[in-house]
Amino acid sequence: MLGEDHSLRKEFPDHVDTIAALNSNDPQFAETLKRYDLLDQEIRKLEMRDSPITDETINELKNQRLGLKDALYQRLINSQH
Repeated sequence: MLGEDHSLRKEFPDHVDTIAALNSNDPQFAETLKRYDLLDQEIRKLEMRDSPITDETINELKNQRLGLKDALYQRLINSQH
């Protein structure tokens, strides 16, 4: 869906407390989360403005977001063990 919010808290609502804790206590997690949020905002803006952008470019941005989300999720899971 165009313009959909993919914030980490929305994507993983069962991990909201862990996300908050890691964001406060793990600088690497916090930096990756910041990059993820900025990229998600950029993608949403491009989609909502119907900006002239190639499918290849938007797909590359979405793949970058997915890579960051995967890394953040792995950190979430590993922190619970």
